[in-house]
Amino acid sequence: MLPVDWLPLLTDLYPALAQVQPAAGAPESGLTPFEVPAHTVLFSEHTPCQGFPLVLQGEIKVSRHSGDGRTLELYRVVPGELCLVSSASLFRVQPLSACGSTTKPSTLLLIGPALFKRWLDTPAFRNEVLGLFADRMADLTALVDAVAFQKLDRRLAAALLGRGQQLLVTHQTLADELGTVREIVTRLLRRFEREGWVSLGREHIQIINGAALRALVSNEPA
Repeated sequence: MLPVDWLPLLTDLYPALAQVQPAAGAPESGLTPFEVPAHTVLFSEHTPCQGFPLVLQGEIKVSRHSGDGRTLELYRVVPGELCLVSSASLFRVQPLSACGSTTKPSTLLLIGPALFKRWLDTPAFRNEVLGLFADRMADLTALVDAVAFQKLDRRLAAALLGRGQQLLVTHQTLADELGTVREIVTRLLRRFEREGWVSLGREHIQIINGAALRALVSNEPA
């Protein structure tokens, strides 16, 4: 449970809020902490953003869902951190690009869109939100690398092997076989080419170093 005077905790977690107007604890801000049980959906993809959540206690998991029921966790928001998806939606006045749910009993503040925009006039708060973008983008870049390139490079190598030295195949065909997009397959093939494993031409791939591709598939040094 939060203490009755929750404002010191808020400004301790989010120091920039000590400078915003109206103050978070002022009656005109309309802010009151509320408690949310674990596994509660706070926002959903493709819906308008109702506000900017600040976590006082607990944790929010932010994820994307695919049409076939798979879920990819993007990041988590704990006390003192900010939600990139919510801020991006409010900045651009666009629907949310992911969903958020609590992983444990949580206490939150929800900053309405109008108040969020007023607070952005405060340099300290604006800098904190922009800093969030830089931090979260680094996290998401690492996630994309892990999803796009780890294991997929092995699957691509396996798809190339067993077709002979000369492959008459398009990058799009390989992407369809692997369940990914052409751009990722092209990037991986260019990496294979830089390593000297393949040579690329128009709708043509030549295997130069099959041993290296087999080593990649088996996750062993070439």
